Amino acid sequence: MAGLAVFIGGCSTTTGSYSYQPKASQKYPSEKLAMTSSNIYKKNGDLQATMRPYTVMGREYYPTVVRVGDVFSGTASWYGRDFHGKSTSNGEAYDMYAMTAAHKTLPMNTVVRVTNTRTNAQTVVRINDRGPFVETRIIDLSFAAAQQIGVDRVGTAPVTLEVLGFEPSGMRTIDMGSLAKGPRESVLSSFFVQIGAFERFEGALVTKQKNSNYNGYSAIIKDTEYNNKRLFRVWLGGFKSEAEARDFISRGYFKGSFIIRE
Repeated sequence: MAGLAVFIGGCSTTTGSYSYQPKASQKYPSEKLAMTSSNIYKKNGDLQATMRPYTVMGREYYPTVVRVGDVFSGTASWYGRDFHGKSTSNGEAYDMYAMTAAHKTLPMNTVVRVTNTRTNAQTVVRINDRGPFVETRIIDLSFAAAQQIGVDRVGTAPVTLEVLGFEPSGMRTIDMGSLAKGPRESVLSSFFVQIGAFERFEGALVTKQKNSNYNGYSAIIKDTEYNNKRLFRVWLGGFKSEAEARDFISRGYFKGSFIIRE
């Protein structure tokens, strides 16, 4: 991906734009992880570019896991002709007449129903871009979507977002039939960071208690078997994505820590 365009504003007259160059694709080192009775495993290689954490104007954003039925509220804005044909965050060309939108953290190809809470007008859009990077705004609609719920006339409006489903990667349209048969949550799995492994339960318990609420993440003990020996592993949970877990590890809080995905 050559670049990532994100947009500020949301009126038919452009109030400004901000572009940044994402970090070069990173190769993360392989961590040794024995297969255990819990069938835990790790995914190696490049992290998909659109799911990496990123920083805009000094603030970090973490693409996150959502499920069908999740509801969010905030302010909607829109972007139109000045961005028509330019690249979106997932590499598509922005089409102001397509039913798409930008969101800060929803996985790409998440499909959401947007309701204008002033008028109850609704539209359905697919997320293919990042933004809007204004604190109170939750979604940047395409011109066509904004027109459907009257946001194009006023610039912004209070809305609710309801997650309807997830289109396969590469899809450019919204198929409500396939959404109903598709996954009920985004394809990301639950991510943990292993911070210790002990042959004695007492050692695992002390580590768990010491880190029971470490920076907002909760600690658990996993009773596993490795090389015909019982091993008590201590995991931190609560990471919204693999990107967030990797970012946590990179800060060096726990020497030798690594990611586990269930």
